Amino acid sequence: MTTHRILLAEDDSLLGELIVHMLEKTGFGTVEWVENGEDAYHYCMDSHYDVAILDWMLPGWTGLSVCKKLRENGYAGAILMLTAKDALCDRVQGLDAGADDYLVKPFELEELQARLRALCRRNYAPLLEEVAELDGLRLNRSSLTLSMEEQVIQLSPREFQMLDLLLRNKSATLSRELILERIWGYDSDVSTKIVDATIKLLRKKLELFNKQHLIHSIRGVGYKLE
Repeated sequence: MTTHRILLAEDDSLLGELIVHMLEKTGFGTVEWVENGEDAYHYCMDSHYDVAILDWMLPGWTGLSVCKKLRENGYAGAILMLTAKDALCDRVQGLDAGADDYLVKPFELEELQARLRALCRRNYAPLLEEVAELDGLRLNRSSLTLSMEEQVIQLSPREFQMLDLLLRNKSATLSRELILERIWGYDSDVSTKIVDATIKLLRKKLELFNKQHLIHSIRGVGYKLE
């Protein structure tokens, strides 16, 4: 059975727990659960999910605004809106914002799973460019190499993941905790010191191109690339 990656953005703790329990118990997939719109947006932009489930009435950024912002920034994953708004104009508004489907509360968990299966049958895999460029550097996602003009160096898988994550979030400050979760996994037993160690190794390789200055340390928080 295919295991799917699901992002759930739901601020109702009881409903959130039920959805996570149902999807993971039935083997449908793994679920990452956030409780506000801003986190939902950044999680989606940092990684690919088969389906992002967005509650319309999230605190801060609403599910509708998150959906619009994701589509405006090229997010290609499937989006399912959960809403208590069942008027036709509201449903149209959600679909026009870029949602692929919607489910009106209250709903049966079996129906939610059926909607998710339908969305997962479609191909929403993001088509990332094989080569990304920054300040004369070329990051090859197939060979895990970094090059500039005729000079080419090999990155380790962790170094590549680190640079690729920073590059896809250029100019944004990423906390050590977020980096650790994205690269080593939320259930990893390693400390955030591994993030600093990997950054140090990556800077040494960037130094070969005289580009070590591209990675900025944000004191007490984490790192950003610009």
